[in-house]
Amino acid sequence: MKNSGGKDVNVKKIVNKIVIFALTLALIIPVSSSAFAAEDTLGVNAKAAILVDANSGKILYEKNQDTPLPIASMTKMMMEYIVLEDIKEGKITWDQKTTISPYAYKISQNRGLSNVPLELGGQYTIKELYEASAIYSADGATIALAEALGGSEKNFVKMMSDKADQLQLGQYTFVNATGLVNQDLMGMQPPGTDVNAENYMSAKGVAKLAYYLIKDYPEVLQTASIPHKIFQEGGKYPIKMDNWNWMLPGLVFSYPGMDGLKTGSTSSAGYCFTGTAKRGDQRFISVVMGADSYNARFAETKKMMDYGFSNFEPLTLVNQGQTVKGHSTAPVLKGKDTEVKVVAKEPVTIEIKHGDAKNYKATINLSGNAVDKDGNVLAPVKKGTKVGTIDITSKNNDDLGYVTDHASDLVTAHSVDKANWFVLSFRAIGSFFGNVWHGIVHGISSLF
Repeated sequence: MKNSGGKDVNVKKIVNKIVIFALTLALIIPVSSSAFAAEDTLGVNAKAAILVDANSGKILYEKNQDTPLPIASMTKMMMEYIVLEDIKEGKITWDQKTTISPYAYKISQNRGLSNVPLELGGQYTIKELYEASAIYSADGATIALAEALGGSEKNFVKMMSDKADQLQLGQYTFVNATGLVNQDLMGMQPPGTDVNAENYMSAKGVAKLAYYLIKDYPEVLQTASIPHKIFQEGGKYPIKMDNWNWMLPGLVFSYPGMDGLKTGSTSSAGYCFTGTAKRGDQRFISVVMGADSYNARFAETKKMMDYGFSNFEPLTLVNQGQTVKGHSTAPVLKGKDTEVKVVAKEPVTIEIKHGDAKNYKATINLSGNAVDKDGNVLAPVKKGTKVGTIDITSKNNDDLGYVTDHASDLVTAHSVDKANWFVLSFRAIGSFFGNVWHGIVHGISSLF
């Protein structure tokens, strides 16, 4: 009989050495905190997601934020932006009426889509169609709006693309106004677009669109926050419109402070939602793309919103009309004054994690038409002239940046007139003799 005891001892010694070696590696090799992405912490179950401070555009959480994915009816936020812009510029009015085309009519009769039934040849106001699109995500109404504003859906898609370029939304694809897959448009999709095509954008791009929509046209929330409304009440085809955003107060997934913004779903996009909620001075924008169920998009939104309201607080680095620490003035070239006080045009405020204020500071960057290449403000200059930007720097390696340019305007606190030739001449003489004297002192000191 062979004695195996010695072999067992040797095996145990080898195993012990391996364990000790592994533990040693664990101690000497640092584990980077960036290796654990934010999505692991929150456990957001979606293909892509992002949480953004609606005031500064600062990104507080992201998962696959730059991956272009189908956006479904979140597309209609672009329609809302263009409608509100045209209203502001006087190109259209809310009570202006438009006639329903055969295309818009046929789509509106498809109750397998989200729709209010429209009458062929009937006339509806821009406001009626806008509310149907914004509240009920009505596809036929959206097509009618596209035709009213662009002359055709094809032209309106071009307008959408132009606006996306202007807002710098990143990589995108627009093939229709509704966000449907072209297959659902019954062969009437915009000419030149593939029958299987649909609209794409990244979570970051969608959040940026929502950011500008709320910032430029805050009145969008007056409509987006309506939980129920009767379309054409008293008309031929009245229909109750229940907002698909079930996180609005009083609805199924009621969330305190929620007042927008847009849902969307197709078979390829999954379930999507751009939400926004405000409590006190804090407003957040969230985007969920590719959630696996109707309810899941709201549950994942709640995770991000709870994370924002529980872990972040606003930090004002510079108040309106205040100077930036260490940068109170800027040099003036050929002015009566040689310096001008420079201040923040608006408060510089961002969302930071609790107790993280020490890691952020404000700096200035002198630039623009009123500043030369050497950073001198050019006289004459009026009070309130933009002479640069106030930038925010962070010591945090895991800072996620912003969805948009976060720099705030730096402006002059008072006017500076241009100096006359007499003052400029004496300055030049003083500068000349100052340089000569400096040269003499330097030359003498070098002898010793």
